[in-house]
Amino acid sequence: MKVVCVGAGPAGLYLSILLKLRDPSHDITVHERNPEGSTYGAGVTYWRGLLDKLHEHDTTSARAVEESSIRWDEGVAHVRGRTTRRSGDTGHGIGRHQLLEILARRARSLDVRLEFEHEIMPEKLPAADLVVAGDGVHSTLRTQYADDFGTRTRRGRNRYIWLGTSKVFEAFTFAFVETGHGWIWCYGYGFSPEGSTCVIECAPETWTGLGLDTANEADAMALLERVFADFLDGHPLIGRSGADGSAQWRTFRTVTNRTWHRDNLVLIGDAAHSTHYSIGAGTTLALEDAIALAAALHEHAALPQALARYEQERKQALLSVQSAARYSAQWYENLPRYIRLPPQQMFALLGQRHSPLLPYVPPQLYYQIDRAAGQVETLRRLKRRLGPKIARTIQARALAARK
Repeated sequence: MKVVCVGAGPAGLYLSILLKLRDPSHDITVHERNPEGSTYGAGVTYWRGLLDKLHEHDTTSARAVEESSIRWDEGVAHVRGRTTRRSGDTGHGIGRHQLLEILARRARSLDVRLEFEHEIMPEKLPAADLVVAGDGVHSTLRTQYADDFGTRTRRGRNRYIWLGTSKVFEAFTFAFVETGHGWIWCYGYGFSPEGSTCVIECAPETWTGLGLDTANEADAMALLERVFADFLDGHPLIGRSGADGSAQWRTFRTVTNRTWHRDNLVLIGDAAHSTHYSIGAGTTLALEDAIALAAALHEHAALPQALARYEQERKQALLSVQSAARYSAQWYENLPRYIRLPPQQMFALLGQRHSPLLPYVPPQLYYQIDRAAGQVETLRRLKRRLGPKIARTIQARALAARK
């Protein structure tokens, strides 16, 4: 099979690896319009479940990813001068640049051709059995055939900017700061021993009130460093190393498509779907898309059946994730509803932001209900764990009494 992948992101690179591992005779080329190494963003997050899947499908690249990642198992929230901590599942961070280097190196070792600074024009697709559009949320291939794909795009309300910092956060860190123009907050997580990602978000009124809508990059960085000085500990913020070399404020674009394939053209990763960055699932979903597409192509000889199977499987898997992302984004867009709670309660509801019930229940009432439910579940787990031991003890005592 001759396969052309458009976009050298995690989805396209990992798909090329998996296809070559299944059948080395596949003719695979990955095209990327930007120079090699010019990726945007500082670092990405993922969880243990993804790492297990990577080890299952390609131990070589999985081992390299794991060795290049850092881990945390705690969340920290800074609100109104108080710090709240919560334990959680182990998270992993890796530099996006490093992740792509690992995948590109592995792909080349399997004789995948990588062509950087080579743009595929949507009106002239290359001759191939399969063309994979992995060119991101702004996909030119998807845009060209938007009517066929049934593409819908919804913009979020808040403004955000994706930055890096030399401050290494030892836990997944949230910092909420009140200004004279409203609240502004950041999500910080380490991705290497030298740095962290720092995503900053605020309502549009705060963005314009602080003058961030008109400030140049240097002035915006200086202002944000002052706002978050207590959490950066003197470390600078660093703009995105994107193709344009600049850091930009954006509103999040949620992309959905009625169908993910058109003839021999198939969407993958952010070109097919996008989920709000606050749930940290973008890279995971892109790699899972690659796993599902490679499996479908292997199991179905006919391309239409393979692409239909891939789309069906991934759309079903995305239902709960997309719901969680939608409610997570809404939680931040309605921050004033929660920010005045005691910090511990506010952080607890931050952890519950994926709930479809939370927007319709008074926050303090929801907190009390959730806390009571947690206590009941704790008692149930304790009962399940101690029940057999208690029963054995009672039986032993009964036998001893009979003697």
